[in-house]
Amino acid sequence: MHFFARIVVQCNVAGRDLRGTVQDIQQRIGRAVKLPQGYRIEYGGQFESAERAYQRLTLLGIGVVAGIFLILGIAFGSYKDALIIMPNLPLALVGGVAGVFVAGGILSLASIVGFITLFGIATRIGIMLISHVHQVQTEGVSDLRAAIVQGALERLAPIFMTALAAGLALVPIALGMGEPGSEIQASMAIVTFFGLLTSTTLNMVVVPAAYYRFRRS
Repeated sequence: MHFFARIVVQCNVAGRDLRGTVQDIQQRIGRAVKLPQGYRIEYGGQFESAERAYQRLTLLGIGVVAGIFLILGIAFGSYKDALIIMPNLPLALVGGVAGVFVAGGILSLASIVGFITLFGIATRIGIMLISHVHQVQTEGVSDLRAAIVQGALERLAPIFMTALAAGLALVPIALGMGEPGSEIQASMAIVTFFGLLTSTTLNMVVVPAAYYRFRRS
């Protein structure tokens, strides 16, 4: 005759992310608790669904970056130009990480969605710059350095207006941080807003320099 018993321990998490909390619990229980034969510990509830969502978003993020690179190479007819634009992503990542700390230091699912959104906006800024440099070159400016300077100056206002319009739209959502029902939207908005600050500013310095470095031959 066999008997089965289940003991359920429930808890709520406040002040930190659910995933990190459960991982700490798993590590401490793994070190301190020796289970008799036939006993096991399972972690379920909201943690399970959050873990699956993290895995899906990680795969989607990798797919987004690969798709951006592929589309850029096809659009420009050169994967070298695609590689020049791709540094916009880590430039945006710098501000996005700062936004995570401002939002409480918790890397939530909403923050990851904000990073994916940010990558698309940052890539668009790079496309605007490089495509206009190409246009300047086709209009007769043969000197590479002069074409880059002219293209960057002529695209300065459109790029900043694009980033400013997107950033100002995110400000009311970001200011709602801490209010009931704003947990998802506010975290995503803060990450996107701070990422726009760094990607837009550094884009006008790093991308032209990288284009000149790799295209001058």
